[in-house]
Amino acid sequence: MASPLKKLVGQTAIYGLSSILGRFLNYLLTPLYTSELVFSPDQYGIITEMYAYVAFLVVLLTYGMETAFFRYFAAQKEKGNEKVFSTALISLILTSFAFIAIVSVFAQPIAETLGYPNDKEYISWFGIIVGLDALVAVPLAKLRAENKAFRFAFINFVFIAVNIGLNLFFLAYCLPKYQAGEINWLVETFYDPDTGVGYVFIANLIASGVRFLLMLPDMLRERFQFDPVIWRKMMRYGIPLLVAGLAGIVNETLDRAMLKWMLIGDQGELMTMTQLGIYGACYKLSIVITLCIQAYRYAAEPFFFDQAESSQARAIYARMLHLFFAFVMLIFLVVTLYLDIFKYFIPNEAYWVGLDIVPVLLLANVFLGVYYNLSVWYKLTDKTMYGSYIAIGGALLTIGLNFALIPILGFRGSAWATLICYFSMAAASYIVGQRFYPVPYKLKKVGSYFALAMVLYFASLYLPDVGSVIMYTIHTLMIGLFAIIVIYFEFLKEKKHAPSH
Repeated sequence: MASPLKKLVGQTAIYGLSSILGRFLNYLLTPLYTSELVFSPDQYGIITEMYAYVAFLVVLLTYGMETAFFRYFAAQKEKGNEKVFSTALISLILTSFAFIAIVSVFAQPIAETLGYPNDKEYISWFGIIVGLDALVAVPLAKLRAENKAFRFAFINFVFIAVNIGLNLFFLAYCLPKYQAGEINWLVETFYDPDTGVGYVFIANLIASGVRFLLMLPDMLRERFQFDPVIWRKMMRYGIPLLVAGLAGIVNETLDRAMLKWMLIGDQGELMTMTQLGIYGACYKLSIVITLCIQAYRYAAEPFFFDQAESSQARAIYARMLHLFFAFVMLIFLVVTLYLDIFKYFIPNEAYWVGLDIVPVLLLANVFLGVYYNLSVWYKLTDKTMYGSYIAIGGALLTIGLNFALIPILGFRGSAWATLICYFSMAAASYIVGQRFYPVPYKLKKVGSYFALAMVLYFASLYLPDVGSVIMYTIHTLMIGLFAIIVIYFEFLKEKKHAPSH
């Protein structure tokens, strides 16, 4: 069992360079965006809202084709799987360019509907961003399926570097120069203060275009063969995943839209967008766990399918969950016990009123990661419709809880709705999955890690005021204690009880 898990760890590490490290560098733009000289909370609220729509649309435009590609690419290894890739690619080319054309034509009415009548260019830019991001999904998936992790990492690094570089150019170089009256030819040529948050979107647009161009040789190298039979199989497999994906995005991002539309009548546009900006900025502090989940998923999804025929597959899946859960709970403790330090990641104190939602959102993302681990059963048994049912149930729960809690708690209600939703989805996936594809998860072990982390977290809240040095020393010892206990039970004790060969 050790060898497959070592392979998974190695692949996760490589994908982590492009996913965790790359996205972490992108994540470091948050202090820039939230500084007092760049965007106020209400302006940051625009960024938060627009990227919520992007997440939804990318899932819609890939319509489960990425996972369907993994399923049938692996299934047809012996027969030759070139048609699987070209069929999926042709399908995405047609739908992506159709989407870009439609959004470009109707940019003005869409902008008016969203409340940005004077910024229709935002809509046109995002139409192209979403279309290109959807189009490269399967070519990037092919790199993962063929274990070309280094090329995958390189392409994502270039995307991140271009995006970050342009953000720094516009917002960390041109903007301060303009505000200080030190206008040179670069500032005069490339910077317009009226564009404002639009520079965030322009940077993303150019980066998406560069990534598309880097992937273009891989796409053109293939023989374009469209197989209707394979396409119908992939669509039958992928559509339930699309439904699940859309429902999942509702769980992840609908709260931003609901905050805007539910509060704007009572509090006015400025106060509402300020709340949305505070929520979006504090949400970023919980994304440390999301970044780890992303890197893990890149490696784990093809790994699940590769190990499906192994006699020890279920034992491997169980151990994957135990190790994953212990790791993300360790991250939970690091962030929450050092939150007084992490908060400076958001330099403008106007955002700090929302810091109390960070532990809640961290736990929500922990259970989202658990759900991704547990979802292996319906992907391997081709019962993807059950994944749709669970995700739709989560989406309905999210909508209901946000309707109930936002009027009472504001953005804090959205945070609690997110936690309850992801916990419920993980529980439902476990219960149903054990019926169709039993995996020997050790719930007592997982529960013990959770209980220990919670005891340490709440104990830290009630420590007397003993000064920063002593307090952080105690917090560090708490984190060390958790890590030592995990190492003992996951590695030392496991090794002791492992069967000898």
